[in-house]
Amino acid sequence: MCGIVGIYLKTKKYEKSLGKFLSGMLDNMATRGPDSAGFAIYTKENKNIFKYSICLNKLSEQDFKKKISKYLKKIKLTKYSDHVVLETKESPKSVIKIINENIKEVSIVGYGKSINIFKQTGNPKDVVKKFKLSSFSGTHGIGHTRMATESAITTEGSHPYSTAEDECLVHNGSLSNHNNVRRELIKKGQTFKSENDTEVAAGYMSNKISEGNDLKTTLTSSLKNLDGFYTFIAGTKNGFALLRDEIACKPAVVAETKDYVAVASEFQAMAHLPNVNSAKIYEPKPGIVYSW
Repeated sequence: MCGIVGIYLKTKKYEKSLGKFLSGMLDNMATRGPDSAGFAIYTKENKNIFKYSICLNKLSEQDFKKKISKYLKKIKLTKYSDHVVLETKESPKSVIKIINENIKEVSIVGYGKSINIFKQTGNPKDVVKKFKLSSFSGTHGIGHTRMATESAITTEGSHPYSTAEDECLVHNGSLSNHNNVRRELIKKGQTFKSENDTEVAAGYMSNKISEGNDLKTTLTSSLKNLDGFYTFIAGTKNGFALLRDEIACKPAVVAETKDYVAVASEFQAMAHLPNVNSAKIYEPKPGIVYSW
């Protein structure tokens, strides 16, 4: 059992409150996933700058700065708990190669021109405080609280998973054929950092999108190719999409107003949102992709 949440802002009215809204949603899902938590915040795209969300693990911020400065000269670093956001004009292909080959102590958890991703083990209420989630602004965000089942309680085993630029995925459920799918994706050049089945689903999504499919088509195809019980929230720089498998034993609820769309495993995650009592509230149908 895990908790998933997402909020997409239809207008600019609440952009400065996005982090506050998402923080409350994750707090209220802590009982569904006490082992770890994570979230992705999307902001307006800066066309000239790439952002890399990096977990320092046991490396200090100063040591990381010294190491990365050997390879990249014009950078900006912002520290959030045990993560840093590296900003640079250098392309992902170059930066990812530099870090993977020369600074192996750290882990890239996400990158793009719009996305910031942070995740950590521990109680979700503590995790959101450490990253000061309530201070973030943005256009949309998704989050996850994890109860570990099929893999270890580690940062690498935590959600969201990001396997391509400005893409991420959170998942409640389990996939039964993830090892077979993993092998097929590896043959196509996809790499994985964990044994988690959700990373495989994220890799599947990235692979399909790289082939020219849009997000809705990609998630629809997962109904045929990913076996198991699941509810997905998949994010891109343009918005996010929701899918429950055709049996739909993993819960989800949607609340929609003129200002936002909120998605969560349980309604209690959304109880603090403005005007939620007058929102259109519904349970998403099985096997149908909802996108905003």
